[in-house]
Amino acid sequence: MKKREEVDKLREMSDEEMREETGRLKESLFRLNFKLALGETDAVKTIRREKKTLARIQTMLNERRREQST
Repeated sequence: MKKREEVDKLREMSDEEMREETGRLKESLFRLNFKLALGETDAVKTIRREKKTLARIQTMLNERRREQST
């Protein structure tokens, strides 16, 4: 999926859906890092992509919170 399409998809999510996706990404990153440490997989690209997606979601949630508080 292209970055722009991914960002548009994330913007359409509700806050609750974003929180659920954040939890899913954190769990996935934990598992990938564990596998990487054990040498079972070479998932560096996947880890980077999921970290960036997680950061985008957290940024969008923070922006929404700031908009609501002002």
